[in-house]
Amino acid sequence: MFRATVLTLYPEMFPGALGLSLAGKALERGDWALEAVQIRDFASDRHRTIDDTPAGGGAGMVMRPDILAKAIDAVAPSPDARPKLLMSPRGRPLTQRRVRALAAGPGAMILCGRFEGVDQRVIEARGLEEVSIGDYILSGGEPAALVLLDAVVRLLPGVMGNAASGTEESFENGLLEHPHYTRPQVFEGRPIPQVLTSGNHAKIAAWRRGEAERLTRERRPDLLAGPQPVTK
Repeated sequence: MFRATVLTLYPEMFPGALGLSLAGKALERGDWALEAVQIRDFASDRHRTIDDTPAGGGAGMVMRPDILAKAIDAVAPSPDARPKLLMSPRGRPLTQRRVRALAAGPGAMILCGRFEGVDQRVIEARGLEEVSIGDYILSGGEPAALVLLDAVVRLLPGVMGNAASGTEESFENGLLEHPHYTRPQVFEGRPIPQVLTSGNHAKIAAWRRGEAERLTRERRPDLLAGPQPVTK
């Protein structure tokens, strides 16, 4: 069973959207497990302080390595084989290939950073894999962790009603997904492309492939350079 443990300063943010729809139903069935753990529980002072000023000066605060190491060791002690992820804007971009690799594994421990970031020493000492969901900055790692888990959980066996739904999508074959249509036959003067109602499956497949290639060239030409290697 896929088991996710999230280290966070805001455990009340979980399961959030993951408690609804397909992911929520799968969570209720026990198809996967989620635990949100308060990082402050591992602080030793009466104020439960988990950050300090940055060495060398500068704005903001940095999450302390000793407290984070204690938290990580508590929720993912050896020989826990789950990858240890740190949601970070400087991490490697999350790809569908990495999502599939995570979904095929035992789960993940996810650390949600806050403030200016996490002390580099605990990243190195605990082998944290930094993961980014895009080139922008969030208030913290929690929304990014929710995005990552949503992408992974939907691929777990039995979560989606139709297994093919997870294979005929953007990024699965290196292309963006083709356009979709449904009833009514004509909407505000725009008809469904005739090929889709022809019943000729070979022509439909060719049209969808051509549209996927066109959209990819227009919107994401970087994808045409070839697949990115799976990390870890």
